[in-house]
Amino acid sequence: MQKMIRKNPRIMPKPVGNYSHITRVPKGAGLIVTSGQVGTDMDGNIPSNLNDQVTNTFANMKKVLESEGLTEVNIIKVNIWATEEIDWDYLDAQWDALFGAEYPSMTVAYISALGWPELKIEIELWCAQV
Repeated sequence: MQKMIRKNPRIMPKPVGNYSHITRVPKGAGLIVTSGQVGTDMDGNIPSNLNDQVTNTFANMKKVLESEGLTEVNIIKVNIWATEEIDWDYLDAQWDALFGAEYPSMTVAYISALGWPELKIEIELWCAQV
């Protein structure tokens, strides 16, 4: 069975976080891209605390993957946008629980606003199914 190859070339600096510089997708894989997942609960409520939004966002990420028969091993790229400083100890604990040590490629950006003023974090997933 083919699988994603994640690597950090020795000719480059080590990643500054828990991600891989390169995620290589095998030929013939199906591409699945999600909309950005946000910190709403099932009733549409948005917690005011960033870490609570992170918890809900990761729960929503798992649900969107499950809806397509995917798991964390299918994730090839993650884009994270936040409107305030991320508590990396908290996010990394959720990140490591999801990925273990097989990290996808990742981009993080701090921005002034998301789609709704209450939102503090949004995470988009790029996935491949082999």
